[in-house]
Amino acid sequence: MIFNLKEDYKKVIMVIFSALIYTIAMNSFVTSGNLFPAGFAGISRIISLILASYFNINIEFGYIFFILNALVTLLVFKKLGKKFLILTVIWYTLTSILTAYCPKVEITEDLLLISVFGGILNGLAVGIALKNDASSGGTDFIAIVASMKYNKPTWNYVMVFNGLILCVAGLLFGWNQALYSIIYQFVSTQVINTLHQRYKLSNLFIITEKPEEVSQAIFKEFRHGITKINGIGEYSHKEKSLLFMTINTYQLKGVTEIIKSVDDHVFISISASNGIVGNYYQKPIE
Repeated sequence: MIFNLKEDYKKVIMVIFSALIYTIAMNSFVTSGNLFPAGFAGISRIISLILASYFNINIEFGYIFFILNALVTLLVFKKLGKKFLILTVIWYTLTSILTAYCPKVEITEDLLLISVFGGILNGLAVGIALKNDASSGGTDFIAIVASMKYNKPTWNYVMVFNGLILCVAGLLFGWNQALYSIIYQFVSTQVINTLHQRYKLSNLFIITEKPEEVSQAIFKEFRHGITKINGIGEYSHKEKSLLFMTINTYQLKGVTEIIKSVDDHVFISISASNGIVGNYYQKPIE
């Protein structure tokens, strides 16, 4: 689907809001604590500090951040939706500008508080962007492409890559900040995993006396298969059917509401799915 400002203005507003939160996290926490965030932000900070410390060349973090993201955008633009790419470009462009020109205000000198609350803000910013069909680019692009391919969250794998960044930062600029950066990145990753549920899967076990009606109602709104097993309720001795299906967790509320609207006596058991083998429809990113 092509980006349309009249239809997608709410998402643009949320992306701008996300960029503002991210700027606060960078300018008031990361910079004051001399931490190293995840992904391209961390790489950009390392490059900026190396140029300043070893070559006496001062290049603002935001400029490097923009260049790295722009390069990756050129590599992945054919694999991702146009709307998603446009919103992401808006996000990292605005973030690059804001972090370069907004004042850097120090809120606290306590490194633990900086690490925890800075990580919360960072995760909140990225999570809001992802919920509104955007991302922070860089390693997010890689994680999303991998998640689309394997139908499972990959943010924790990205954290391993971020650990390598911290090793480089620790060797070059000291282990104290590098170790506190682990706390920052861990908190950020947990917030993102909580907010972004596109690639988390849930299993539904639905016991109903109206299997056909329930199935058809779900099919009208969601493109997921359903397996039906006929049985008898041992207590009531009534004929019932067990419907089994796997959906994305963010679809859970919508699916359960549809089921209850058809059968108000339905029984639904919900469990998390660690992964799937076989064909599964994943709605593409627009």
